[in-house]
Amino acid sequence: MSTSRRPEKTFRIGFVSASVFAREISNDDGKSRTVRSVNIQRRYVEGNETKYTSSFGLAELPQAIRALELAAQWVEQQEASLDSEG
Repeated sequence: MSTSRRPEKTFRIGFVSASVFAREISNDDGKSRTVRSVNIQRRYVEGNETKYTSSFGLAELPQAIRALELAAQWVEQQEASLDSEG
């Protein structure tokens, strides 16, 4: 059974979005930490149906790059604030 997790943060540039997902993992010593991953996708419409793909044409590449830059900044800020707390 798969559980759907909501993104921690999503950045949209045009039809391209980069979503940051966070999950808690535990080390062998019992301490937990948050790890983040980024999913990037492009939305498009085919007929009456909205679809998503991870494939980008030349026109979408600048949007994908910017969305990834924003997601990277978010992850860096979250990691920096976690480091300063510990």
